[in-house]
Parts: sequence; structure tokens; C-alpha cells
Amino acid sequence: MTADGVRIAYQVRGVGHPLVLLAGQANSHHWWDGVRDDFHAARRTVTLDYRGTGESDRPDRPYSTEGFADDVIAVLDDLGIERADVYGTSMGGRVAQWCALRHSSRVRALVLGCTSPGGKQGIERSDAVLRSLAGPTLAVSERALLSLMYTESWLENHPGPYHTLGDPTMPPYARRRHLAASARHDAWDALPGITAPTLVLHGTDDQLNPTPNASRIAARIPGARLHLIEGARHAYFEEFRAIASELVLDFLD
Repeated sequence: MTADGVRIAYQVRGVGHPLVLLAGQANSHHWWDGVRDDFHAARRTVTLDYRGTGESDRPDRPYSTEGFADDVIAVLDDLGIERADVYGTSMGGRVAQWCALRHSSRVRALVLGCTSPGGKQGIERSDAVLRSLAGPTLAVSERALLSLMYTESWLENHPGPYHTLGDPTMPPYARRRHLAASARHDAWDALPGITAPTLVLHGTDDQLNPTPNASRIAARIPGARLHLIEGARHAYFEEFRAIASELVLDFLD
């Protein structure tokens, strides 16, 4: 239960030092289903359903990436975890930024994947991408999103189901609340205050969250490391899991 009375569902698996995995916008913990086991040889993973998703409460009031970060800390408090590593992708990376900024003593190390600083300094997706996502039918829009998440060759060999296209149980108002929270994110001025060792990961072919955002974030956070995964799109962590998961574990070790 959060300070404002919202129940947050969370999931814990594995043993070892805790690693919090934060999903993308309008997604539940199932975002990580395809790769979560990669970390269990060395880490205990903690996921949560953002408010508005999964088994968590779905209040119809404004959400924010800062508020999502506070929800993460509420989960750590409930588990009695003093410090954890935090790995956030897409909007989860925006949430992770605030975890490290608002609760610096709770974050041992930080991994920011396929994310953005937001605000005027964040590089937005192109008009062409926006038009493709606003297709005439849900099926057309979903196909456009899939092509932004994964390469065509990967899609040909992996027919689904896909866990990165949004939580299908979300009511429309919660989806709008998530979209607004992500759109309002702006951590640019605060990023130099991150003290946790930080790794920034991104695919070189990411058009959903344009790749140049990665170098902007890495240059803004003192001592941050940057690694671009060649040929990867937005869901680099799943399609290129053999590379990405190893990079994360090596960094955390």
C-alpha cells in the first residue's frame, strides 16, 4: 500500500542481490517474461505492476514518472530491501531516473535502456512513426508497433504472443494516464545529480525512442557508460537478450 492508498502488486523471483526490473509505458510485469530468467543465476528479481496495470489498483487520477518511482520504493520498503540495482527500459527507464534521483540511497547501480531524458532536450519520434502508430485499425497500429519493437527477421521466427505491446486488461483512462505521465517526464536538469554507477543501453535502429537519446543521457550523468547494440530496435532486451542481459550482469558485477 502506497502513501496515497494505492495497492501495488509486485512479484519476486530468484535469489541473490535484488534487481528491480521496470517495464515500459502501459505494461505490467509481463513485459519481462521473455528475459527475466536470464538474471536468476545471480540476482533476485523484483517486478511490479504500475498503478493502472496488472493486479495493481487503477485510480483515475494523474500519474507521473516521479510517482511511479515512489511506488517502486514503497515495494522495496514492503520487502525490507534497503538497496537494490534498478534496470528500467522505455518508460521504465524514465521511472528509474527518478528512483536514482529522489531515492539515491536506495539505488546501488542503475541501468537505463531505450529511454529518454524527456522535456525539450529529449528527441521525439518522427512524424512518420506517429502516423504509423495511429493506423486506421487496431490491427494496423499493432503491426506498426511490432515493427518498431523488433526486426522483421525476428518477427518471422517468433510469432508471439508478445508481452511488450501493452497490458490488454488496462481500461482506456489508465492508458491515457500512462501516456500523459511519460509525455510529461523531464529529468534533464536533474540528471547530473545521479550518483549511482550507470549503464545506458540502446539499439542503433530504435525509432520508437530515437537512439540519440542514449548519448544525451550518458553525457548528462557523471561517469555513465554507453553501449549501443547494433541492429536492435526498441525491444533490444528481448530480441538481443544474449547480448543485452550479459552486458547488464557484467556491469552489475
